[in-house]
Amino acid sequence: MSVSLLWAVDVYGRVYSLSTGGQQWEQCQDAVLEFKRVTAVQQCCWGIACDHHIYLNVHSSDVPIRYQEETYENQRWNPKDNFSDHLLPSDRWHWSDITGLEHQPLDSFLLPSTNWEWEGDWYIDENFGGEPTEKGGWTYALDFPATYIKDKKWNSCVRRRRWIRYRRYKATDTWAKIPSEGHSGPLPDPFNDISCGGWEISEEPRGRLSLWAVSLQGKVLHTHTHTNTLIHVWFREGIHHHSPEGEGWEEVSLPGEAGAIHVAVGDNVVWAVTKDNKVWFRRGINSHNPCGSGWIGMVGEMVMVNVGLNDQVWGISCVDRAVYFRQGVTSSELSGKAWKAVNVLHRWTWTRNTGGPQRAVLEVGTCPSSPPPDFISEMLSDRQVKQEAATTASPSIPEEEVALGEPEAKCPPPALVLSPSLSGGLGDPQWSNVDLEETQTHLAVGPAVVRGDSADTCSLSSVATYTLCQGEPYGADEHPLWAWVSGGGCGVNCHSQLNWFNSATALASSVQSMSLSISPAQTAAWRKQIFEQLSERSKREMDHFKHYEQAVEQSVWVKKGAMQWWRDWKPHKWVDVRFALEQFSGPEGNQDGILFLYYNFNEEKKYLHAFINEVTILVPVLNDSKHTFAIYTAERTKQRWPIRLAAATEVEMHDWLALLSVSCCDSRGIQGPPSKQAIWSVTCKGDIFVCEPSPSLEACPYPTPCDQMFWRQVGGHLRLVECNSLGVVWGVGYDHTAWVYTGYGGGFFQGLASSTDNIFTQTDVKCVYIYENQRWNPVTGYTNRGLPTDRYMWSDATGLQECTKANAKPPSPHWTWVADWTIDYGISGGTDREGWQYAADFPRSYHGHKTLKDFVRRRRWARKCKLTTTGPWQEVPPIPLSDVTIVLCGAQSSVEPIPLWAISNKGDVLCRLGVTLLTPAGTSWLHVGTDQPFKSISIGGANQVWAIARDGSAFYRGSVSSESPAGDCWYHIPCPERQKLQQVSVGRTSVYTVDQNGNLWFRQGLTPSYPQGSSWEHICNNVRKVSVGPLDQVWIIADKVQGSHSLSCGTVCHRLGVQPMEPKGQSWDYGIGVRLFNLTSNPDPNPSTCF
Repeated sequence: MSVSLLWAVDVYGRVYSLSTGGQQWEQCQDAVLEFKRVTAVQQCCWGIACDHHIYLNVHSSDVPIRYQEETYENQRWNPKDNFSDHLLPSDRWHWSDITGLEHQPLDSFLLPSTNWEWEGDWYIDENFGGEPTEKGGWTYALDFPATYIKDKKWNSCVRRRRWIRYRRYKATDTWAKIPSEGHSGPLPDPFNDISCGGWEISEEPRGRLSLWAVSLQGKVLHTHTHTNTLIHVWFREGIHHHSPEGEGWEEVSLPGEAGAIHVAVGDNVVWAVTKDNKVWFRRGINSHNPCGSGWIGMVGEMVMVNVGLNDQVWGISCVDRAVYFRQGVTSSELSGKAWKAVNVLHRWTWTRNTGGPQRAVLEVGTCPSSPPPDFISEMLSDRQVKQEAATTASPSIPEEEVALGEPEAKCPPPALVLSPSLSGGLGDPQWSNVDLEETQTHLAVGPAVVRGDSADTCSLSSVATYTLCQGEPYGADEHPLWAWVSGGGCGVNCHSQLNWFNSATALASSVQSMSLSISPAQTAAWRKQIFEQLSERSKREMDHFKHYEQAVEQSVWVKKGAMQWWRDWKPHKWVDVRFALEQFSGPEGNQDGILFLYYNFNEEKKYLHAFINEVTILVPVLNDSKHTFAIYTAERTKQRWPIRLAAATEVEMHDWLALLSVSCCDSRGIQGPPSKQAIWSVTCKGDIFVCEPSPSLEACPYPTPCDQMFWRQVGGHLRLVECNSLGVVWGVGYDHTAWVYTGYGGGFFQGLASSTDNIFTQTDVKCVYIYENQRWNPVTGYTNRGLPTDRYMWSDATGLQECTKANAKPPSPHWTWVADWTIDYGISGGTDREGWQYAADFPRSYHGHKTLKDFVRRRRWARKCKLTTTGPWQEVPPIPLSDVTIVLCGAQSSVEPIPLWAISNKGDVLCRLGVTLLTPAGTSWLHVGTDQPFKSISIGGANQVWAIARDGSAFYRGSVSSESPAGDCWYHIPCPERQKLQQVSVGRTSVYTVDQNGNLWFRQGLTPSYPQGSSWEHICNNVRKVSVGPLDQVWIIADKVQGSHSLSCGTVCHRLGVQPMEPKGQSWDYGIGVRLFNLTSNPDPNPSTCF
């Protein structure tokens, strides 16, 4: 579980944060003012201080917040001056944006605020479409606007080049004031409430947020849109990708009879609090009925509630002002089960203010926490008595007394003023007035008399402060008195293991003080004595049985079951069979077994068999209606025709897979976790497999064939995996979460061959895509009525299979839907405002704008699904990654750093610091600057770092060393002619790349003095991934490998004949074909040879 923060504000206006990995509240030390409200997301926290201004606290990260400013320099050719800035009157500006419509000289770019700083000066972008331009970065065209090319032609009359400059946000981990200005200037009144959300708006890009605020006049503001509100509950309609501020308000029936004073909204839930402190849950909320159907009263009385990530609910009790967490909130039970108090220590720092008294913000105008007039009268009438008594009493909090008062009490007037006492002191809390705009009723109160009548309605703009004493606000055993909590940035769920709810942490200091005074030397002697006594007892008891013979020298064990088998011959169909596993062990302890499959053919009983030591892999197979798995042997691998079996239930299939996997490992003498030299791979389904290479794998001239390699499954689910010959393994999920390997087990190995010591809960999220297709006709335009030869109007990407919203299913029964269908605007080629792509016919190249020749169109729909499993993988927060690479070998000690590079999902290049054999997860990220986003990266021998940009261009990082782990600069490497690269892998002395068309390329001319190489040489095609080992071994995942029965996809292939004098090798050895998606190879039989 990644570390995230829960934010809260106490009644004194101090802001605290509680980490999911910690056990105490941490006070924000940089807060100059007291705060009223906070609203948090995972990346930052917004707050409203007592001056009614909005402040922003951005969490520091290893990847800086950078923004690219760009402008274009335009020139036109003329016979006198050649290319110059003398343009025609109808031309664009000399300095303009990409469209040429806006004037953008270099000196017009200013920093938005003092919270930003420039990273460097302006520089010219000399990269165009993945290819380097001529010196100066100019691109040429016939006229403005037109298609630009990097080479100058005889008819090139205009040219332009792009200038780039980056600015960096520097005000991290501190509260930065946000100017209260709209599009038309300063806002007329300050803010009173704030809420941040919108990360689940359909089709919004990742990281886009919406910030809503309420002004003191009761106006709701979102950018420039505002509307008047009442104390009723309203629902904002029409919020979508093109209108994040919505289109209108719809009133929702009030919960209970008291009226709502607080509402909290999550992804799929709505909670509310009424004036009588009752908590209500809105039922029936879904994508088709976002308003819900009714309110359900919940147990407990709260001052406020807040809904955070994963619809988890937080609240503050009106009884003890403690923070409570709603337990049992799941996707199937959104209302949860019970409230549980957050019971942790608090760390606070109280500094003496020499400039004046400290002041805390309290909301006395809000109904649930506003003191009634009779309480104020009693407090003021007793003031003189209290002044004559002890002056060391702590100041009382009116909000605390309100929670115990009568719920029917009416709210006081909006601007309640308590005049300060003439004999003020530390024991006499003094009230002072806060000037608020648009107040309609003023009530002046003397030292012992209250004047005026209470109003019937409440105002959100009533705020009062009182002077705090300079002593300790809370005792050692007291928890802070909370006023507000925000869980929008707290990433917990019902399965999270938190240390917030045990009382042991609160009593840690007491237990430590009561512990016995036992020295470490006494403890060590005591342990040694116990160990010696146990060893002596065991030896004494076993000596009596040494002369006995072994009870069992040879045993046979059989397990049988009923399954279905996909018949080998035509017509292929599922056949009911009896399946048996017979295991036996010899006198020397060696174990082996045989698989038997009994079936009937033409009323004759027959059987198939396979020896356990001949099985090469056991693979779960995706099937919509059956729980199937495949058994491969060396012979069946050559034929591309495994034994496919289907179990009756999912549990039975997993039991058989676990049993067969353990039996195969026992027969081959493989136990425990994979070795450091193991080859790792990931299937298209996300299953993880490892292979233990034999010493003869690279033997010459007769290496071990690939089809005889044995693969075993490891628990977990990943999209890609990377390892090195030192045993450090990292993986990346489909949701871009980074994971580091910790042990062996998980998945369906629970209770059989795994230990739960290093097994963690692992989640993954991916999208299922379907396509809506339409054809144009002159009568009705674009409709879902196509030609008889057209593809299905709802189909997959190929158009050959019908896929509708109703019949589309998650990848397997393990996955569950977590969102509704939404239009995907991020498809390659671009889309229009409605998500459509256009083409002349099916299937053609699609583009995002309509032309006169476009007669068909399509758009992609996406739906998220989630998988929860277990495995030996620990999450590496907080940056999502798209690619990762580890140096093949290098560290010779457990504390020597291991270079590891990665690419974030936004394309930033990162270098991981602190990666060692003892700490494979590392400590922090170091950002490496780039001019454009990247998509693939690899580090090889001698710290050679190669990368591929998203536009398909290749780069080499210079001067990377242990002293300079990030290097100094990027060198652009020309791509193969008319090709855009997709992936790169670097070995000890060789570099291989795969382009977007599946061609494999080898880089020639690599030398220590010229590590960039000289040219590219084509090796083969139909390649999906390439992985180069520490001895320059080459492994690929190939498609369309011809077999005996069918064309195989995702086949592991090994390059034969790779020698120092023949680095390209000679031919391919084809291995297992189980639709593998990613592979990383480090079969080094002698790791010490790597340097």
